[in-house]
Amino acid sequence: MLASPTVAATGIDQLRDGASKLASRAAAELEALRLIQRAGMLGAQRPDRTLTSLNALRRYGPIGGAVVTAAQRYGDRPGLVDELGTLSFNDLDRRSNALANAWRREGLRPGAGIGILARNHRGLLDTTFAAAKLGARALYLNTDFAGPQLRDVCKREGVELLVRDEEYEGIADGLELAHGQEVAWTESDPGSASLEQRIRDGDPSRPPAPGQSSTVILLTSGTTGTPKGAPRQTPHSLVPIGSLLSKVPYRSAEATYVAAPLFHGLGFGNAMLAFALGSTVVVRRRFDPEAVLAGFAAQRATALVVVPVMLQRILALPDEQRAAHDLSSLRIVFCGGAQLDAELARAARRELGDVVYNLYGSTEVAVATIATPADLSAAPGCAGRPPLGATVRILDETGREVANGETGRIFVGSGFEFEGYTGGGGKETIDGLMSSGDVGHFDSAGRLFVDGRDDEMIVSGGENVFPREIEELLVTHEAIAEAALIGIPDPEFGKRLRAFVAPTADGQIDADEVKRFVKENLARFKVPRDVLFLDALPRNPSGKVLKRELAEAEPASVESGGGDGDAA
Repeated sequence: MLASPTVAATGIDQLRDGASKLASRAAAELEALRLIQRAGMLGAQRPDRTLTSLNALRRYGPIGGAVVTAAQRYGDRPGLVDELGTLSFNDLDRRSNALANAWRREGLRPGAGIGILARNHRGLLDTTFAAAKLGARALYLNTDFAGPQLRDVCKREGVELLVRDEEYEGIADGLELAHGQEVAWTESDPGSASLEQRIRDGDPSRPPAPGQSSTVILLTSGTTGTPKGAPRQTPHSLVPIGSLLSKVPYRSAEATYVAAPLFHGLGFGNAMLAFALGSTVVVRRRFDPEAVLAGFAAQRATALVVVPVMLQRILALPDEQRAAHDLSSLRIVFCGGAQLDAELARAARRELGDVVYNLYGSTEVAVATIATPADLSAAPGCAGRPPLGATVRILDETGREVANGETGRIFVGSGFEFEGYTGGGGKETIDGLMSSGDVGHFDSAGRLFVDGRDDEMIVSGGENVFPREIEELLVTHEAIAEAALIGIPDPEFGKRLRAFVAPTADGQIDADEVKRFVKENLARFKVPRDVLFLDALPRNPSGKVLKRELAEAEPASVESGGGDGDAA
């Protein structure tokens, strides 16, 4: 029986659409290859080493294969610098082999869940590479977790082995895991940690191929609720690397200081890229702004990876302290993980030069846009444009694309979105694009501006208010270091605006001045009715403000005002 003309036409359209997508993917892979060659990642090497590298990528995937490839190509060049000293790429390869073989002998199989609760140091990276060589599921846990959160997440994610620092012993009490716990770092003698003993006693030869790909599970930020697991298979594609290189001028065999937490996508992704490039990764367990500058200068690093609050603290150092460290090698300040305020972008440009790159994305959608120094110079509050392989559209409530300048929901397509939350559910998708959970708009030059979370919009007295606009304004006041807004239930207006303000060290400001400043610069309905003063805003380790904690703040400490409120 012959198909109807309509059915036949539909089939042809589907074939054309499929062929177009395949052609686009092939073009993206070729462009990524060009960018990788330009960065110096694919230099000439002996044929036998090339074969070893290709075989390692096939056996262990991009993460496990990256450390093998770096060892083949760069050998004894410094691969990692932490507070215990320097490890070469050869060291990192052998250590992860020994760890993977030790765990394999003890019955840890491909697909097993390995939880990692550690600060930025070699133990976290040893575990990362060993898990990849085992084909395991590596779960990166927030170092701010309390005991109940840790137990809930480990149970939900099927953790069989927990690798943790000694300092988390208390919150890890009571965890019943099939393969127990390993200590990655001890305060008194890090070299005596059980993980180090495993590595010393293990077989450093390459483990057998696991037969399945490893999985990386990063947790959502949990700023409004319990963090969710967002698993992602390690991709067998060049595009994720090419995506960053299309906007950020990383080069092979340099040094990158990763100050951002390695358990977060920003720090993790940049560290893995550095290893793939054969660049030295420099880390420190706890963030200290002057210590970061000292470490950066000592290693002659070219890139610094930070969340915005870290950048803010670096810029807040006295001029003489910053001047004491030679930062002449600095080419890249890669910032992400939280909102980069326009005022902070301006300050960074004044103090550090045209070196700031701002990433916008999420655990779920991966990379959406990257703002270059040129973007931030022209529009300091922007999130930039999509990099290689990414598509970003602004859609209205019906799923239709809006015009430039109009605000709508942000949808992203990169081909590397997460696979759905571990406990079930996912993000809304439309035409293959995934919701980022934010609202925003494009300007006439095609730069994205993120106006706020789609669930943070406050309806007050019939007016729609997005907190970010007001927060961005408040931090331009000379006496205000940080600011955040939330909506509080109000019997008259439905919601009223409450501002949380952290003054600068020598700042003198009261609630009336806060309201006057907003009223002089924005519409009257955007003036907060309440103002609460804090020493600092509560943030998670990636720098995002924990607004759920602000909502629970003690009302008695609020300075309320009448008359000039948001819906007055």
